Amino acid sequence: MAAAAAVVTPSGLEDGVSRSRGEGAGEVVVERGPGAAYHMFVVMEDLVEKLKLLHYEEELLRKNNLKPPSRHYFALPTNPGEQFYMFCTLAAWLINKAGRPFEQPQEYDDPNATISNILSELRSFGRTADFPPSKLKSGYGEHVCYVLDCLAEEALKYIGFTWKRPTYPVEELEEETVPEDDAELTLNKVDEEFVEEETDNEENFIDLNILKSQTYRLDMNESAKQEDILESTTDAAEWSLEVERVLPQLKVTIRTDNKDWRIHVDQMHQHKSGIESALKETKVTEELEKVKQEMEEKGSSMTDGAPLVKIKQSLTKLKQETVQMDIRIGVVEHTLLQSKLKEKSNMTRDMHATIIPESAIGSY
Repeated sequence: MAAAAAVVTPSGLEDGVSRSRGEGAGEVVVERGPGAAYHMFVVMEDLVEKLKLLHYEEELLRKNNLKPPSRHYFALPTNPGEQFYMFCTLAAWLINKAGRPFEQPQEYDDPNATISNILSELRSFGRTADFPPSKLKSGYGEHVCYVLDCLAEEALKYIGFTWKRPTYPVEELEEETVPEDDAELTLNKVDEEFVEEETDNEENFIDLNILKSQTYRLDMNESAKQEDILESTTDAAEWSLEVERVLPQLKVTIRTDNKDWRIHVDQMHQHKSGIESALKETKVTEELEKVKQEMEEKGSSMTDGAPLVKIKQSLTKLKQETVQMDIRIGVVEHTLLQSKLKEKSNMTRDMHATIIPESAIGSY
């Protein structure tokens, strides 16, 4: 069986999580929702409002020459050392505002001792702090926001602050006086005349039977006259003059309302089409620049003499290496020839030494 509930996480933040309990083993699995990572931003914004209610700007910031923190100061990492000092200063001030004596931490105090003192004061208020103290050493994060928010709530309770019902001011609608042309009609005039006609008609009681008979007679008369009005007897010139005379009175001035969502939708479509057209031109321009750059590189490589100079230098170096190799080959050949001659002379000497003289043979 699975059930969804709002529980207090180990960090003390109240998030929406889902719990699933096994039937046999009774194992509990807690999973945080997708919006839990952004909950600390909401807590930080509430903390800023609570600090303003405690008048921390006059009592803390001005006395210590500190800058007011932003709406998400302790939710995002900016400067860990500065954030940790600001956290300790705010926590000490809130503990003092809650009626507990607490010394203001200094810059060279042991951070572990300061954090342990703050957490012990937090637990003395009956708040849970089931997280390691190292979470507060960075000076930002959901645990820092949670600790400061709890201390701010305890300070508000101690001073006896209570929320009152909001008083909404009576808004007086001021009508803009716009000079209107007598020859032009506005929508307001049309609406007023229409309302006056409706009120006049409501004052008179109408008999439905008489109205039905009158409409029937009118329909009969119109059907009888349809055959007569087949050709117009009105002069076209007089008609055009009458149109020109009445045309200024038929103009209707429509005042644009900035709150109309249709105007914003049309503007969004216009901006979208403009961005798409500009994006196409930008892509074409980028491709053109790439082609121009490639052409310039190829043209410079064709007219540049640097590759030819490199080839000549390589050939000169190759010739020098060839000459050195020939010298080494000649030295090796000379050494080999000397060794062969020496070996030949040694063989000849050995052959002469082994020949027996004839005088020695005759004596035998």
